[in-house]
Amino acid sequence: MPQLSDFHLFLVITLLKIVVVLVITLTAVAYTVLLERKVIGRIQNRWGPSRVGPFGLLQPLADGIKLFLKEDLMPLAVERPLFVISPMIALACALVSIAVVPFGAVHTVHGVDIFQIADINIGLLVILGITSIGVYGIALSGWSSNNKYSLLGSLRASAQVISYELALGLSLVGVVLRAGSLRLRDIVDSQSAHGLLSWNIIGGLQIVGFFIYLMAAYAETNRAPFDLPEAESELVAGYHTEYSSMKFAMFFMAEYANMITVSCVATLLFFGGATSPFGHMFDATGPAWLSMVMPVFWFVFKVFCFLFLYIWVRSTLPRFRYDQLMAFGWKFLLPLAMLNIIATSLALAYHG
Repeated sequence: MPQLSDFHLFLVITLLKIVVVLVITLTAVAYTVLLERKVIGRIQNRWGPSRVGPFGLLQPLADGIKLFLKEDLMPLAVERPLFVISPMIALACALVSIAVVPFGAVHTVHGVDIFQIADINIGLLVILGITSIGVYGIALSGWSSNNKYSLLGSLRASAQVISYELALGLSLVGVVLRAGSLRLRDIVDSQSAHGLLSWNIIGGLQIVGFFIYLMAAYAETNRAPFDLPEAESELVAGYHTEYSSMKFAMFFMAEYANMITVSCVATLLFFGGATSPFGHMFDATGPAWLSMVMPVFWFVFKVFCFLFLYIWVRSTLPRFRYDQLMAFGWKFLLPLAMLNIIATSLALAYHG
């Protein structure tokens, strides 16, 4: 009987954890959109959203209500089952990958780690696998829409993801070699000894790997300057031309959720995750609750910096031509990623 009650307790805490993380992620998605509109507005010397609520803070709520109340149009010649399920696939894959991200230090309640939903030994592979499945949503949406612009957008997305997936995966091999594990907690712990100097981008000499990861991640998430699948000047709106109402909102949410996932992975693999840049210098000071809150603060702050960089790049750089996009992935990033693996392996063998 005690085992049963322990299981029920484990189940309740886990479900509560999933609900809290899902709500926080969806709220973060909504306010990342607002952040983007505000930052781009400032860069272009205008205000951005400022009318709905104080400083425009309720604009995401107004946008959500507007999209929810819009008419859900279904063109006559579409492949209905695939047309409906495509945005669901895109959003589900974008949200599921958050489950393996450790966003704080290890703190257990009745044996359950409250700052990570699932601690998996191959957490990094799980994230790469789930995010690569997300392109099915884009590919199927373009094909099922029965629209030439949508089909071109989805074909571009498929080719782009396949091309940059290789460079993205190889850019992380140096980090995995250094940590000796695919478990995200182990990768974070390997960077915690001396704070900033232990992070992979500095102490691990993975700045080239980080550059490759960043470029490939922009392309993977179809963000400017790699937003060829939905290039408005060429393809109207690309793969989601025929979508409206909540189906369009799902694609929109999936894009920003993927941005958050990419930022989380960059934080975990190259910038020490939830560890402090000062190492263990202030661990013994302050109340106990501070040791729980501060790692979460550092993690959120680093993710925020990456999201800001995403937006800054979008507002600054023009879109690539498609031949330039492919050449950059295959002829530059891929060979550079291979050289980075060789250099990291030689350095570890020499020091080992």
